[in-house]
Amino acid sequence: MSLDFPVGARSLASDARPWEDVDAMPNAPLKRSNDRMIAGVCGGLAEWLGWPADRVRVAYVIVSILSAAFPGIIIYLLLWLLMPDADRA
Repeated sequence: MSLDFPVGARSLASDARPWEDVDAMPNAPLKRSNDRMIAGVCGGLAEWLGWPADRVRVAYVIVSILSAAFPGIIIYLLLWLLMPDADRA
């Protein structure tokens, strides 16, 4: 069985995997946000991903708690140090 698609047509498989679409990936540099509660790390991740900041914060807290909280705190501190501030980027 041969599946021939006309030029420019997209297959259903490519529609089911938006993470493989290079045009959909964020092009902006990852930076801390002015929408901050502590250091702007979760707000910056939310802006970069195009997600609401509250959802990223809740997800980060849940993942941190499920990983015994200590690795989540270390990763947050590392991101705070490594991500440029929104004003300087």
